[in-house]
Amino acid sequence: MSLSCGIVGLPNVGKSTLFNALTQTAKAQAANYPFCTIEPNVGLVEVPDPRLYEIARRENSRKITPTFVEFVDIAGLVRNASKGEGLGNQFLAHIREVDAIVQVLRCFEDPSVVHVEGDVNPVRDAQIIDIELIAKDLQTVEKRLEKVQKMARLGDKQALQELGMLEDIKKILENLEPLRRYRSHLSEETWHYAQKTLFLLTTKPVLYVANVGESDLPEGNRWVKELEEYAKGEGAPVVMVCAKLEAELVELAPEEKEELLRVYGFDEPGLNRLVREAYRTLGLITFFTAGEKETRAWTVLKGTKAPQAAGKIHSDMERGFIAAEVISYEDYIKVGSLSKAKEKGLVRLEGKDYVVQDGDIMYFRFNV
Repeated sequence: MSLSCGIVGLPNVGKSTLFNALTQTAKAQAANYPFCTIEPNVGLVEVPDPRLYEIARRENSRKITPTFVEFVDIAGLVRNASKGEGLGNQFLAHIREVDAIVQVLRCFEDPSVVHVEGDVNPVRDAQIIDIELIAKDLQTVEKRLEKVQKMARLGDKQALQELGMLEDIKKILENLEPLRRYRSHLSEETWHYAQKTLFLLTTKPVLYVANVGESDLPEGNRWVKELEEYAKGEGAPVVMVCAKLEAELVELAPEEKEELLRVYGFDEPGLNRLVREAYRTLGLITFFTAGEKETRAWTVLKGTKAPQAAGKIHSDMERGFIAAEVISYEDYIKVGSLSKAKEKGLVRLEGKDYVVQDGDIMYFRFNV
C-alpha cells in the first residue's frame, strides 16, 4: 500500500525534528532557519500494533512482519507560497503527490526559536497553510473553467455538467475555505471530480499535530485547546506531541525510555499515537495472517473485500479466490489460539462479498 502522509508546517515549528524522531534517522537537517529541508525526505515507519505481537506470541511464530506507513518531510512553507515565495512551487508540487497532510503546528513558547509570524498562534498558522493550498486550487479551477466555458458555449453537454461542478467548487474556494471542510455541501460526483480529476489540494484529509514544550505535558495548554476546537469544524484529529522529547526518547535504551515516559505520564511515545492516527487518516485498516512460520500485518483500504485482501498476499490468491476463513481479534483473544477457535466454531467462512474488518485474522482458500 503506497499511500503517504506529507508532513508540512511553517518554518521552525519542529517539523524536521519530528520527522527525524519518526524515522529514527537524521536524514532531515533540524536547524533553526527556514528551508533546511530542501528535498522531501521519505521515511517508512512501522505502525505500532500490539495485536500483531500478541498473536505472534500465542502462535509461537518464528517471524513477525509489521505493516508500515510512509511519511514525507516537505520543505517549510511561508506566506505567498502559491505565488512562488520561498520554495512555494516545490512545496505545492510535493503536497500534490501525498495522500494526506500532517500539519505540524507550534504550540510552545521559546524565545531562542524565531517564529516566522512573530508570535505563537497555531490556528492562524493552520489557516496560512490552507490559504496557500486554496490559492493553488483556485488557479487550477480557473484554468479549467476557461476551457470548459468555451466548450459549454458550443453546447457540449458534458462541459455544461462540468461547468456546474466547477462553479460549486469555486464558490467555496473564493470564501477562502478548504474543500474538505465543505465535503457534505458537495454532491458525491462533484467531490469525486475535485479529488480524482482536478487533484485539488484542499480535498486531502488533514491530521493536526500540536507540538508542545516539555513543561506542557501531559495536559497541553491553551493553544492545544484552541487547535482542537478549530479541528472539530472538519472532524479532523489532533495529536499532541513534544517533538523535542520524542527526539530524546529515540536515543534511549528501552528501560530508560519507559522511565522517562512514566515521568511525563505516558505509557507510550507520542509518535505511536501519531503513526496510528496517520494510518487512520489515510483510510487504512489492518488484517493479519498467522501461524508458526510467520505472523504478519497487512494493510488495506477500509471497505476492501476479501478477494482483494487476498490479492495483497499474492495475485494468484485473488484470481483463484474461493473463500476466507475469518476470526475477529476480539474472539481470538477470548479463546487464545487459532486451533482452539476452530474447535469452538468461532472461525467463520466468508465469501467474495465479505468486507474486511480491522483486526481480522484471515486464511484464504484459493485454487488456480
